Amino acid sequence: MTQEHEKILFRFHSDIFDEEMVETMWALVVDKEKGLFRLDNIPFYAPLIASDDLIFAEFDESEQMLTYRKTAEYSGNSVVQIVIMDKETNTNKIRDLFNDLGCTSEKVKEGYFSMEVPHNIDYKPIKVKLEELASRTVIDYAEPCLSDKHRLI
Repeated sequence: MTQEHEKILFRFHSDIFDEEMVETMWALVVDKEKGLFRLDNIPFYAPLIASDDLIFAEFDESEQMLTYRKTAEYSGNSVVQIVIMDKETNTNKIRDLFNDLGCTSEKVKEGYFSMEVPHNIDYKPIKVKLEELASRTVIDYAEPCLSDKHRLI
């Protein structure tokens, strides 16, 4: 049996773009009557949220769709946003590098992707690789959602 998915709207202020932004993501229905959903996407831009987080969303009349209100339970996963600075570097090559370290990712476009660090993965070798690539100006990165476990390295 396949689980039911719903599209959820996230509205937030982006410090990077210094503007209000909207992102929609898929979530698994956990308890529709209580407004509980489990995020089933890696966020591209939305901060402080990660895949597998249990979220509360409700129908918003002005948005005309289910809209995120708060996180009910954090999954422990983290999200890292990566920008390729070296235009000679292929985005998928960098994605593969982190995939080998246990991190899945979703490419937004050539030169930019969002990566999930699962809660059960040691963040230290990932952070070392991020810093190494950033120091060589191959990438730049942001950590918009670091779980408590990953923050304590």
